[in-house]
Amino acid sequence: MDEKIKYELELPITSSPQLLFQYISTPSGLSEWFADNVNSRGEFFTFIWDDSEEKARMSSKKAGERVKFRWVDDNNDDGEYYFEIKILVDEITKDVSILIVDFATEDDVEEAKQLWENQISDLKHVLGSV
Repeated sequence: MDEKIKYELELPITSSPQLLFQYISTPSGLSEWFADNVNSRGEFFTFIWDDSEEKARMSSKKAGERVKFRWVDDNNDDGEYYFEIKILVDEITKDVSILIVDFATEDDVEEAKQLWENQISDLKHVLGSV
């Protein structure tokens, strides 16, 4: 398996941090924009897209601020990679943006960023902040 590199992507979004947090931290919220379906059992989340399924553990969460999901293997053991979604609020302007931290192979970073941009666009649509 190719080595993956960490990348970050910051995108502005018009939403209250509290509402946004519901969409990034709950199965029902995530299934509206991130995956076709999301199920959870305790700290474990199963993300379903078309005919593929990936499992992750919510490894950290800070209400109204961020969530971090670490991919797990079939035995629920933590994998090397994770993705994190942080809600950033500018102290002066109060503008809200979302910061994505994820991993991709060097050849796939631009494609992965484009995928996130599309998904955040879906999230904006769900929030009515387009």
